[in-house]
Amino acid sequence: MFIKKIGIDLGTANTLVHIPGKGVIINEPTVVAISLDDNRILAVGNEAKEMLGRTPEAIIASCPMKDGVIADYRITEAMLRYFINKTVGAFRLFRPEVMVAVPAGITSTERRAVIEATLNAGAKAAYVVKEPVLAAIGAGIPINEPAGHMIIDIGGGTSEVAVISLGGIVACASARVGGNKIDQAIAEYVRKKYNLAIGERTAEEIKIAIGSALPVPPKEEQTHEVRGRDLITGLPKNTVLKTNEITEAIAEQLREIVQTIKLVLQDTPPELSSDIMDRGMILSGGSAMLRNMADLLEKATGVPCYVAENPMLCVAKGAGIALEHLEVYKRSVMSKK
Repeated sequence: MFIKKIGIDLGTANTLVHIPGKGVIINEPTVVAISLDDNRILAVGNEAKEMLGRTPEAIIASCPMKDGVIADYRITEAMLRYFINKTVGAFRLFRPEVMVAVPAGITSTERRAVIEATLNAGAKAAYVVKEPVLAAIGAGIPINEPAGHMIIDIGGGTSEVAVISLGGIVACASARVGGNKIDQAIAEYVRKKYNLAIGERTAEEIKIAIGSALPVPPKEEQTHEVRGRDLITGLPKNTVLKTNEITEAIAEQLREIVQTIKLVLQDTPPELSSDIMDRGMILSGGSAMLRNMADLLEKATGVPCYVAENPMLCVAKGAGIALEHLEVYKRSVMSKK
């Protein structure tokens, strides 16, 4: 296998691996299952996600990324090794160059941790690039032009908002709100209103099935049957949820995202603001697929908003493109080890 370059979007919820020329070849949950007895890693990705909430005492299934940054260094390194080996094979002639996407608000210590984990996992060189820049490249935005482009990347752990011009970030802000917090809000709402305990996986299914960022007319409301544990009797119970209930449940989280976007718009120089009004804001990340999300942001800010093609793949795609044209994006790819 002569794969020399790999782009990795190490997300809080999902990890995507992109190979220049081949596209995204791996898209698996960022979950690792560990045996507590001998501290051994049992499963990574899809296999580990199946175990979430279903493990005996001796096994723990955990997410090593918290709010877009490494919460558990050792597990993250093992996970990176797993994804690199799965991509290039365990027996390789060349060590690949790896580009990893990190949140814009990352500290230098967290940045170093990502670089070290990547190098220890078997990379020859590790580049660390800010997520909004890669999301913009992946969404097809010409970031090296002297014009303002606004990208909103709503992932599992963080929402990153940035204005990019001439290959660099002019104004940016990040909120530790994303798909995971939205799932938690749904689970909390169901617990309070129906006395029903549901897991985050069930909450995510509800969000995907009937979630909407804006209330819908009663005729268009969808319903979804939910199974969980009754908190009063302790027995299994079913209930039916409607779209507008989910909109109500997640309103607070969406308000935080809108607030972050407004902060960035206030910090944007006037020349670039007019560019953004002309071109609109681009929405990427898994949570961009929530129904009516672009409409909500357009309504709240008065700026046109569009969802990128394949929003979930933008960052990984951007990493692959930036690796292929390293010279062009050299300035945006500041940190190399």
